[in-house]
Amino acid sequence: SVLFAGGGIRPGVVIGRSDSKGEFPVDSPVSPENFAATLYHLLGIPREAVWMDAVDRPHSIYYGEPIHGLI
Repeated sequence: SVLFAGGGIRPGVVIGRSDSKGEFPVDSPVSPENFAATLYHLLGIPREAVWMDAVDRPHSIYYGEPIHGLI
């Protein structure tokens, strides 16, 4: 379980559901990439944003999709 609070997150929202033992997602699984993408989206960082490494190669800041049910 992860708790989001403030910053544009809709309160009291449950995303997906798990099996009867709470071990595995049954629907709407999210990944750590989705978690990070949600935070970056709410911070106003565009999906196309990149950072440049020491030899000027671009790297995407994030790859996941924001968890739209939370926004």
